[in-house]
Amino acid sequence: MPYPETFTGFQVNGPETWTEFHKNEFQPKPFGDYDVDIKIEACGVCGSDVHTISGGWGEQHFPLAVGHEIIGTAIRVGSKVSLIKEGQRVGVGAQSYSCLDCRQCKNDNETYCQKQLDTYGAKWPDTGIVSQGGYSSHVRTHEHWVFPIPDALPSTVAAPMLCAGLTAYSPLVRNGCGPGKKVGIVGLGGIGHLGLLFAKALGAEVWAISRTHSKEADAKAMGADGFLATSDRDWNVPHKMTFDLIINTANSFEGFDLDAYLSLLDIHAKWVSVGLPEDDGIKVRNQTFLTNGCFFGSSHLGSRKEVLTMLQLAADKGIKTWVQEVQISKENLAETLTKLHNNDVRYRYCLTGYEEQFGA
Repeated sequence: MPYPETFTGFQVNGPETWTEFHKNEFQPKPFGDYDVDIKIEACGVCGSDVHTISGGWGEQHFPLAVGHEIIGTAIRVGSKVSLIKEGQRVGVGAQSYSCLDCRQCKNDNETYCQKQLDTYGAKWPDTGIVSQGGYSSHVRTHEHWVFPIPDALPSTVAAPMLCAGLTAYSPLVRNGCGPGKKVGIVGLGGIGHLGLLFAKALGAEVWAISRTHSKEADAKAMGADGFLATSDRDWNVPHKMTFDLIINTANSFEGFDLDAYLSLLDIHAKWVSVGLPEDDGIKVRNQTFLTNGCFFGSSHLGSRKEVLTMLQLAADKGIKTWVQEVQISKENLAETLTKLHNNDVRYRYCLTGYEEQFGA
């Protein structure tokens, strides 16, 4: 079977028309010795997709097909590829390149490489070709960022784990989430609900923290041991200085009382923010940290090693993303991205129906 020389995707032309998707052919980067071509069958819809095409995260390279929670079949592998076999079901997340040679890369921190490139919207330095994402027929990716998917995980369940899941899983495991630890998850959206599921699977006591009680029943159904609604009076007081770790996945800092959140942490415990709001952020004062000496930081995606252990954990524990399937099309993309922009999702959209749009 001849390999496709061009790929086809649903692209947006700019932030002024971010809900208008155009089905275009595009030229992928030249096929390299370590590359894998993947015929896509499913792709999660990430908040990053909306922030990118709507202009919320600043200037981008258009026309652009977004999507970085990709599942498909490896249909072509480069001559030096050793990690993936042709015909395997595989996934690609939000990162598609790093140098693999620097101190960070050699220490399983390739997501922090200074030369890292995103799966979509990045310019390949040698050609200037802009990387295109998973709202497309195919994706071409270096083998290091192509991950075998365990048989036990359906494609629509696995897809959202490749960005949202990893964004929560990496800071959980790097900061000691496990038996005997009390862990808080702030925000119950795409990232937050997977953070809750993974923290529970890792053996921790897990509390969901949300603005209101509207998602409490869902949180309990996901396995949360407790639920805190920040709109309740003195919501934090009974839990002051009792949490070992809090992962903040919130996508807005509007009305955010950071002091109240940080008061939950035990001595030298950690608050890790992984959401990337479009607004100005929050003011941080040193006095905020004095009461318990807590640490405040962030986390970016995760390593290949962490992706593989995360997917295996999900397979072994039967973790299921709460997903709403959508058939990929111009009209459905416009509707779905608008709904996501308005936070109307429980808790991750996943695109399917690729063969109908792009052919077998």
